[in-house]
Amino acid sequence: MPSSDTYNGACHCGAVQFKVTLKGGLESARRCTCSYCSMRGAVAVTSALDGLSFTKGKDLLTLYQFNTKSAEHYFCPTCGIYTHHKRRSNPNEFGVNAACLEGVSPFDFAEVIVNNGVQHPNDDPNAPTVAGVLRFIKA
Repeated sequence: MPSSDTYNGACHCGAVQFKVTLKGGLESARRCTCSYCSMRGAVAVTSALDGLSFTKGKDLLTLYQFNTKSAEHYFCPTCGIYTHHKRRSNPNEFGVNAACLEGVSPFDFAEVIVNNGVQHPNDDPNAPTVAGVLRFIKA
């Protein structure tokens, strides 16, 4: 994996391309247990809102929102790949799909913290914030 905290990224077909600077680097990697993230299955890393800039295809992105419509989930309408989302838990941050980053694979992470999205902290401030840890063990 690259050592810098700035990465080039793209969707699968390359229609959407971006540059991102990560807050906390790759150590910010997380997953979530909410209904949408559970189905999406992506590992997201953290960027400030001004840390993400598009070099191609920003106008192509499709927005998906559900439930409270607080979070904004973006994906490429051509290949369907989720690129990033504006977080409900912190609207000053983007979660960026680690698999879209050049030189990074979700299988590079030995452990990824899984946030409790079923009992979202905005809905239940007393709920635990972490649901568990996802581990990848290479065969």
